Amino acid sequence: MSNFSAIFQPITIKRTTIKNRIVMPPIGTNFATLSGEFVDDHLQYYEQRAKGGTGLIILENVCIDYPYGTNGTTQLRIDNDQYIPGFYRFTERMHKHGATVAVQINHAGASAYFGRLNGLQPISASNVPSKTGGNAPRPMSVDEIHYVVKQYGIAASRVQRAGFDAVEIHAGHSYLLSQFLSPLFNKRTDEFGGSVENRSRIVRMVIDEIRKSVGPNFLIMLRFSADDFIEGGNTLEDTLEILEYLTDEVDIFDVSAAQNDTLFMQIDQMNLPDGWRSYMAKAVKEKFNKPTITSGNFRDPKIIAQTLEDGHADFVVMGRGLIAEPYWVEKVKNNELDTLRRCISCNIGCADHRIAKSKPIRCTVNPDIISYEDYKRYQVSQPLNVVIIGGGSAGLEAAASAAEVGCNVSLYEEKPFLGGLSSIISRFPYKRRIADLPKFLINRLNKLPNVKVHLNTKATPEMVASHQPDLVVAATGAKALLPPIKGLHEQLSQKERKVFSIFDLMDNFEYFTNIPDKKIVVIGGGAVGLDVVEYFSENKAKSSTIVEMQSALAKDLDVIGRLSMMKMIEDNNVNVMLETTLQEVKEDRFVVRRKGQIEELEFDYGFVCLGLTPVTQFIDEFRKHADQHNYVFQQIGDSKQARKLIDGMREGRDIIAAIQSIERTKAYEIRGVDINKPL
Repeated sequence: MSNFSAIFQPITIKRTTIKNRIVMPPIGTNFATLSGEFVDDHLQYYEQRAKGGTGLIILENVCIDYPYGTNGTTQLRIDNDQYIPGFYRFTERMHKHGATVAVQINHAGASAYFGRLNGLQPISASNVPSKTGGNAPRPMSVDEIHYVVKQYGIAASRVQRAGFDAVEIHAGHSYLLSQFLSPLFNKRTDEFGGSVENRSRIVRMVIDEIRKSVGPNFLIMLRFSADDFIEGGNTLEDTLEILEYLTDEVDIFDVSAAQNDTLFMQIDQMNLPDGWRSYMAKAVKEKFNKPTITSGNFRDPKIIAQTLEDGHADFVVMGRGLIAEPYWVEKVKNNELDTLRRCISCNIGCADHRIAKSKPIRCTVNPDIISYEDYKRYQVSQPLNVVIIGGGSAGLEAAASAAEVGCNVSLYEEKPFLGGLSSIISRFPYKRRIADLPKFLINRLNKLPNVKVHLNTKATPEMVASHQPDLVVAATGAKALLPPIKGLHEQLSQKERKVFSIFDLMDNFEYFTNIPDKKIVVIGGGAVGLDVVEYFSENKAKSSTIVEMQSALAKDLDVIGRLSMMKMIEDNNVNVMLETTLQEVKEDRFVVRRKGQIEELEFDYGFVCLGLTPVTQFIDEFRKHADQHNYVFQQIGDSKQARKLIDGMREGRDIIAAIQSIERTKAYEIRGVDINKPL
């Protein structure tokens, strides 16, 4: 067993014993049917985390009052007894693996998903939207408040009947109860507004109604935003006062933070350290002496164990961390730390898919969050040779996946290191977490005896042919997009220069010195350009300007990344020039066109960051070679199209489908079957 013993200590609260201190929080999935029911993906997804040893699993938030309370594109519902059988099947599956299970019941209030309201106006404490630019709600009448309180109680009774061990009330994150608690949203002048006691009244009523419904021994949990992180909202000190009115009958405090407009502090942005907000849980625990849950970018088992040992909390939440690695608990328990798929907090497949894109959740570092590693059950029945060209994240995932199902794999990488763009991007101080992805992939590859890696080697068709390949995969990545703009290539070719591409920075951070004395101008307001602006701005550049030809910055970023970058720009007073196009590059200035006028932007360091483009040299040559030598040729990742890490990782795993297809074809050939002839 590992030396992280604090993580594995069981704890008994009332009559319920939870086997360890790791909690899976209620992260929405968009798996549910349109009518609010479970699908098989739900059960398989959660069951992986139960099998993996998670102590307490809190099912994603469910709607207690449809349609006013609905949240998300698709959401589970519990506003009718007809939903109980689905929840019962869920608790049966989780209990089979020793997990304690709770469910979060919720009313979205002003955050209700507008597409499900069918023209109804959302309801809230007042008429204040739950986020900037959100839909204006109408204030609830006192009768409506009492009705909603009753619905919480009825929902809790269904939760209990469905076999759950606990129920969690959501009173944070800009949902209805939070809208009453926070002075940002609650402008009422009756008994539900104004003073702390009045603003807390509805939550107090909900707790009491639920306790009346479930009896004295059923666990009640309360999740709340300990700090709104918005001027005029609740601070930690305010929340500690609020909790004085709510502590009775609550068994576990689930301490979270932030509101919709500070979503990047709720769904932690990448640069926030492990356990950064555990001080909030510590303050709650010290004041009320009740079991407390903390959260905040936890990934490292050492920090988690230390947080528990120091008494800052009784439980630690791992949300995105358990999406990435469902077997986190078992692997840490068995000291298999080098096999952990560590979440890199990219927020693409989880938060952005669900919140911004209305897709079901996915994960960058775990290409199959539902079936996990079930693909390994398939093993090739005959020797197959696979050659991977490119050792970035897509190539590494493809190489490992192919080897894990029994193929002989040869990987060629032109550079002296593996990891590709993910390794390079992680050199940015605020992107260091990304390094965990190539580190995991390389560790995984090193454990496979049927993989040979060739570094500092540019693959040629002749080299590839020597392996008698069945499948060749191009994962050659992307390079900086540098269009034929007047003066650009001439300036980039100079030995002594002030004009650079993104790779000039990532490969040579040490070159860019005396930053506080420097004037920085960046062309391109997408992810690449914003990374450059962030680096220089956070290092106190004399001035920073970002130029974007479109009408907005960060259009290619995930929702959390976009919000955090906009905050960075505001905090650092970055000069933003939108709808502005680069016309010419000179030695120490960019010539741009803005609103029909030509301007010159002087700089000490000028960066052209217009995105990335696939590296496709020799692709046609390999395709012809594949036809001539009867092997399958594929492109994956940025070699196919410059996109996000999540796309390359998925396509790397999808190599299994190509291998299965090749096996089927060979089987037909052995039996003398013409595969082109209809059966």
